[in-house]
Amino acid sequence: MSNIQKYLIVLGLIVVLIGLFFPFISKIPLFRLPGDIVIEKPNFKFYFPIVSMILISIILSLIFWIIRKF
Repeated sequence: MSNIQKYLIVLGLIVVLIGLFFPFISKIPLFRLPGDIVIEKPNFKFYFPIVSMILISIILSLIFWIIRKF
């Protein structure tokens, strides 16, 4: 089995797990964390989820590091 096939299988398993646990995952206050920048004015809303993106980057880096170990 080639590496691409392994990555696709792992990616598929991750998608299935996210789908199964979506009711629980949706309750996580992601994209509403302290440190996310929100500017609200009349007729204008700017939202920059910097802390959420850093957290997602760290989690994905750990996942791919673990996958590379196998």
